[in-house]
Formats: sequence, structure tokens, C-alpha cells
Amino acid sequence: MSTDTVIAEALAEAADEREELTAAAERIEPLVEALLFVAGEALDQRRIAKFVDADEKAVDIALAKLAERYDGRGIVLRNVAGGFRFGTAPFARDAVEKYLLPPKTTLSSPALETLAIVAQMQPVTKGEIESIRGVNSDSVVNTLLDRSLICEAGRKEVVGRPMQYKTTSLFLESFGLNSLEDLPDLEVEIERPRELALPLIAGDAEPNVEPESAGGGREGEAEQ
Repeated sequence: MSTDTVIAEALAEAADEREELTAAAERIEPLVEALLFVAGEALDQRRIAKFVDADEKAVDIALAKLAERYDGRGIVLRNVAGGFRFGTAPFARDAVEKYLLPPKTTLSSPALETLAIVAQMQPVTKGEIESIRGVNSDSVVNTLLDRSLICEAGRKEVVGRPMQYKTTSLFLESFGLNSLEDLPDLEVEIERPRELALPLIAGDAEPNVEPESAGGGREGEAEQ
């Protein structure tokens, strides 16, 4: 068999494969659309392929076609938290928030500050957060937990075994991030307090953090 014949056959097989993938993508595109519409989380190609019984390459093509079809619309296909899901377009954000969010549901400056510390240092303890912020952080940590932006990440093996916290997939979705690697670099590096990195001693109790008095903490700061 000549070289030209081998090349021609390879090209023909590749063309046939592309046609099969294109046909499969056209078949599953409405299925993928429906799946992403009802999903309460971002779905990656592997899971989508399993649900629609198709090859991941066909899923990739279907996702690309959906993204193109929804481009410029009020609903867009977003690649967030390691997967895909439908979301509202940035230009529609204000209108959607007016409908969905009751007054004063945005995060306060202290809550955003705390969330930034957790995102950059996770897993991080409340004591470490308070050492950096210089103020009791019970309220803001509870707020972030209630809103599922952070979650518990196990206890740190130091004196008192304090609970550690990390960000959630909802945090990534809320801020339009695909992964933690998309976080912006800090202009100033945050140093983890050294006094907390002590060896665990059997029988040690978790230290208490005294809440601030009514006039303590940062002047004029309201925790949310």
C-alpha cells in the first residue's frame, strides 16, 4: 500500500469521525441544554457525557454550540467551578438583583475582608483571621457560613485543635471564578501568625476568644 493511499485513508477516517461527532453533538445538544437548565450546580464534561450517554468530545462540541447560541443573550453558558452552568449575563445583573435580593443583603466590608483572607490563606482558623484583622470575627465568619460562601475544613493539629475554614464552590460561582487559581495575586503578602503554629499537646482545650466590648474593635466598623 502506497504512502498516498495510507494518508488518504487516514484523512477519510478522520473526516468520518468528525461527521459522527458532529451528528452526536447535534443529537445531544438539547439534552445538554435541558440538563444544565435544571442542574443546581456546575457540571463538567465527564458527568454530562454520562447523563446524556455520549462521548466527551461530542459534549465539548455541544457545549461550544450552546455557548455560541447564547452569546449576547440575557442567559449565558458559564465555565465556573470546574464545570458548566447557565447564568445571567453581566449586563443583566442589576435588574436580576433588584428582583431576587431583598434590601441590604450585600456583604459588608468586614465580611468581604474576611472572605478575602479565607480565600487567600485557606484552610485558615478563626484565630488566624482575627490576628490578621485585629478584631473579633465571630459575626462575619457566621455570616459567611450562613451564606455558604465558606465551610468547615477540619481541625488544625495545634494547641486547642481550632476549626479551619475554606471557600466553597458557591464562592467560585458567585465571583465568576473557575478555580482558586483564578484569584488575583495580592499586592502585599499575608503572613500566617506564627504563634498559632504550636505542636498539639494531649489534653489541651481550645482557647476562648473574648468578644469585643461594645466600644472595642475598629472605630465605626459594623460587622455583618
